[in-house]
Amino acid sequence: VQLQASGGGLVQAGGSLRLSCAASGSIDTLNVMGWYRQTPAKQRVLVAATESGGSASGGSATYADSVKGRFTISRDNTKNTVYLQMNSLKPEDTAVYYCNIRNLRNLLIQYWGKGTQVTVSS
Repeated sequence: VQLQASGGGLVQAGGSLRLSCAASGSIDTLNVMGWYRQTPAKQRVLVAATESGGSASGGSATYADSVKGRFTISRDNTKNTVYLQMNSLKPEDTAVYYCNIRNLRNLLIQYWGKGTQVTVSS
């Protein structure tokens, strides 16, 4: 399984960015796709995740408290793609963002994409 992420960049505080991540390869239909972020001083942490669900648009989503109300995760199961719409960005959102897909039948099976840098200037 390969994950190809795109959409990072530099934006001013209050601005928006949209990240995309397309998965390819042998993908179990029962999975959770999500976004994590990491700074040099901190561990990689979950930003948002969404389960595959039973429809093309996926199932339930979960968010880190720090991004609730500002970020929206969505997915298109027909394209094996997950999106992260980031609004009202803050300097503390600056990090490398990583896409992840985890197999829900076997949680030990997961894959990571290469990170994409998001920088929010004040």
